[in-house]
Amino acid sequence: MASFKAGRLGEDIKRELTAIMRELKDPRIAEFLTIVKVDLSNDLSHCKVYVSSFEGIEKAKESVKGLTSASGYIKRELFARLKMRKSPELKFIADNSIERSSEINKIIENFGHSDDTKEDEAE
Repeated sequence: MASFKAGRLGEDIKRELTAIMRELKDPRIAEFLTIVKVDLSNDLSHCKVYVSSFEGIEKAKESVKGLTSASGYIKRELFARLKMRKSPELKFIADNSIERSSEINKIIENFGHSDDTKEDEAE
């Protein structure tokens, strides 16, 4: 039962964090920063937030530094918006999943184009 509550609250935290990140003015935080995944512990005291940037892993790592320095403000905003009994400790982690998915997409596109040229040559 606790894991269901943690999962539901994790989705709420992800939604609110997205809105809060849009309000932050820190220049270190990337403009196109995406929350990939939120892992909330079953006791709701710790929360790992995986973030990824369209600009690459280095920009995501720089954004993590900005988010970490603003974690007090973010934690206070989460507490106010979600009306939780206790706000979890936030740990931001850089993730390169957007960059990886972009590379996979390019490979798939190239694979599709090479099949088209082979079909044209066969005819």
